[in-house]
Amino acid sequence: MSEIRSTFETLEVWRKSRELRIRISKLSKEFPSEEKYKLTDQMIRASRSVTANIAEGHGRYHYQENIQFCRQARGSLFELIDHFTVALDEKYIDDKIYQNEKSTILEIIRILNGYIKYLSTKKSVKGVD
Repeated sequence: MSEIRSTFETLEVWRKSRELRIRISKLSKEFPSEEKYKLTDQMIRASRSVTANIAEGHGRYHYQENIQFCRQARGSLFELIDHFTVALDEKYIDDKIYQNEKSTILEIIRILNGYIKYLSTKKSVKGVD
């Protein structure tokens, strides 16, 4: 029996989002224990939402559905910027970490916007949903 490999794993936006998710998981372990069910949980959930929505959208049949899941992922990326701002304000991270992670998130958003544009173009060319 041959193995079915999901092609979403080859998407640059998914791979970069995965790297971000892994870093957030490691970084959040350094936050105070009282943040376990607050900021830490929110950051982990938002970072998982990004990769999950890209993957789920990729598995949808229609371009428009894929685009909608990518928009959900983009919203979670902006949410992560806010969470990093809270972490900075609470002094859980320093400005260097904040700037690096914000820069990474903005790069992922740029790549994701390009993917959404690509999907929109494919949708228009094919004249389908």
